[in-house]
Amino acid sequence: MHRFLESARPVWKELERGLDHLENDPDPQWDLARTEAFYRLYQQTSAHLAEVRHLTAERELRGYLEQLVARSYSRIYVRGTERSRGRWWQWFTAAFPAAVRRHARALALSVGLFLVGCAFGAVALKIDPSAKAALLPFGHGQKTPTERVKREMTDKGKNISQARGRFSAQLMTHNTRVAFFTLGLGMTFGLGTIVLLFYNGVIMGAIAVDYIADGQLVFLLGWILPHGSVEIPAILLAGQAGLVLVHALIGWGNRMPRRLRLRAVLPDLVTMAGGVAVLMVWAGIIESFFSQYHEPVIPYALKIGFGVVEMAALTLFLTRGGANESTL
Repeated sequence: MHRFLESARPVWKELERGLDHLENDPDPQWDLARTEAFYRLYQQTSAHLAEVRHLTAERELRGYLEQLVARSYSRIYVRGTERSRGRWWQWFTAAFPAAVRRHARALALSVGLFLVGCAFGAVALKIDPSAKAALLPFGHGQKTPTERVKREMTDKGKNISQARGRFSAQLMTHNTRVAFFTLGLGMTFGLGTIVLLFYNGVIMGAIAVDYIADGQLVFLLGWILPHGSVEIPAILLAGQAGLVLVHALIGWGNRMPRRLRLRAVLPDLVTMAGGVAVLMVWAGIIESFFSQYHEPVIPYALKIGFGVVEMAALTLFLTRGGANESTL
């Protein structure tokens, strides 16, 4: 214990000096190196707090470290959140993509689960076409793609033109609810999040096989791409956030107490949830006012091109947005 205190106290004192400086100067001009050094001190002190809880019952030492960690947490996360409330554009264009990139492994796992579901849905419908009614929601399993295409070309979007605003609101509400449900089910230690990601993949794979087998690939791309190029990534990002929550709950390779692990990821979870909600609002508007209109009203080439541009822009936004974002 004596050796531990000798090696750990300099870290605590250095962190305390940084906190005093921040509290005396509400808007410090710290460069990236100093910011990263402060964050490392916070991580080390949090790990020390976890060790102290197992090594000693000294309440005074534990209280000191808990206060130090809490002060650091508020300076790193809460203060940054308060700032972003007055700068929504900066929050969305910088904090959101930066939070997504910080948890790249969770995003890769989310995409992988979705793709496995796509493969399962495609193979299941290929092997047993009679399963179409059970696999496809919203009445897609009750008619062939060709029948739908003929109806859409005849109707020319009149069936939704009188209620586009209400339809758009319904889409936003439903899709945002699904996304938040996917995130929130991370509290089931990932089981619910995994099931929803897989299930959404099954639907996507089954629809793709159904339309391609019926010779309606161009219609499928013109229908799905304008809103799906944003809506599907938003679902995957919600799944990513749910998996981040799972990691904080289980704590693989992290000795910090669960309470501190959850506090540490809370700002990123809130940021990702807000970003997903914004993407879902955009997807709902596009689906209602653009995706549901087909040839001869809107050429398929225009709709497909619009969806491809959206996908490229979103990819660039998530990979490059907020590249210089710091924690303070």
